[in-house]
Amino acid sequence: GAAPDWIVAYASQTGNAEQLARQTARTLDLAGVGVRACALSELDAAALQRAERVLFIVSTYGEGDAPDNGAAFSARVMGAGLPPPQLPRLHYAVLALGDRGYGQFCGFGRALDAWLASQGAAALFERIEVDRGAEGAIDLWRQQLSHLAGTSDAPDWNAPAFGHWRLAARRLINPGSAGAPLYHIEFEPLDGALPRWESGDLVQVAAPAGGLPGAAADDASRPREYSIASIPADGRVHLLVRLHRHADGGAGLASGWLTGGAEIGAPVSLRLRQHRRFRLEDNAARPLILIGNGSGMAGLRGHLKARAAAGGKRNWLIFGERHASHDYHYREDIERWRAQGVLPALDMVFSRDQPERLYVQDRLLERAADVRRWIEEGAALYVCGSLNGMAGAVDLALRQVLGAAVVEALAAEGRYRRDVY
Repeated sequence: GAAPDWIVAYASQTGNAEQLARQTARTLDLAGVGVRACALSELDAAALQRAERVLFIVSTYGEGDAPDNGAAFSARVMGAGLPPPQLPRLHYAVLALGDRGYGQFCGFGRALDAWLASQGAAALFERIEVDRGAEGAIDLWRQQLSHLAGTSDAPDWNAPAFGHWRLAARRLINPGSAGAPLYHIEFEPLDGALPRWESGDLVQVAAPAGGLPGAAADDASRPREYSIASIPADGRVHLLVRLHRHADGGAGLASGWLTGGAEIGAPVSLRLRQHRRFRLEDNAARPLILIGNGSGMAGLRGHLKARAAAGGKRNWLIFGERHASHDYHYREDIERWRAQGVLPALDMVFSRDQPERLYVQDRLLERAADVRRWIEEGAALYVCGSLNGMAGAVDLALRQVLGAAVVEALAAEGRYRRDVY
């Protein structure tokens, strides 16, 4: 068929940019405009040179980097040393998502905008930057879109309202640990109806402003996202929350309130959020290699619960913490899954239980032949935990073990997924 009039390209880590891209495409589609939405990694230089109108909706990851499904485009198309595809026909716009709490606010969106302009492409309107999902900026994007599409009835995109829940249970799971306190926390809906979610999804918690003495005031308006550590069959939303302390010793607003400030039974404003980039989806029937550290056990536990419920047997958990005696989170669950055959391969890597420090990336290198064999047999990789340190080191180790081209192909196929923060 004919090429679509418009392309909406997204680079999304947690799913916000992808969701906005699909809403953008739907708005154009309803206005009778031919449109397709795709991940930025699906666009190459030739596709851009053919295109006339592209809307880019991109988030920034860490300190100014492209999200996983934009990294290939950043390297291959925008990368230094490539012959630039001159783009004199292209008209474009950029919606850049970011968080002013990071140094490189909207860093990737700004870099993409500058690169497009340098290739001779013409901006349809000025880049719009969104700080932590600010609705005013998204409304401005909708207005511009309505103007471009010649329609005034763009559907409302506002996020769903927070639901009413109660804090049902809380326990410290790492007493005596050298690390910061880590709590298992459970919530149940006040209206009794448990909403549906899938393993890999997130929850947003809005802590009450002023809920904690000494908490930073600028934290108040910002809901915190946590990986869900349970499945609907558990009857409750489980989270694994580490108490965060600021440099001045004050507790983080949300973590301080959830781990101690709120009493058991307290009402909590909470909403579930689909995290398509970390769901099992097409990988549900594949072997899984689950890699993580610290509170990243939450997202991995959700997947292991889903696998156990579905009878999935080929799972390999590679998990890092400090000491086996204090930091073996959910040991009973893990031992039960071992006994049931859900976890035929298990590597718990405790960095401080031997003279030399060992981490999950070291175990990946040690077990390189097994990693390659699992990938050859169709396995998918899921990484959950620290962005700084673990995620980068694991990515580097995977590139050493499998080769950069294989790692990039796995990411493009959806067989390498990350929930790192």
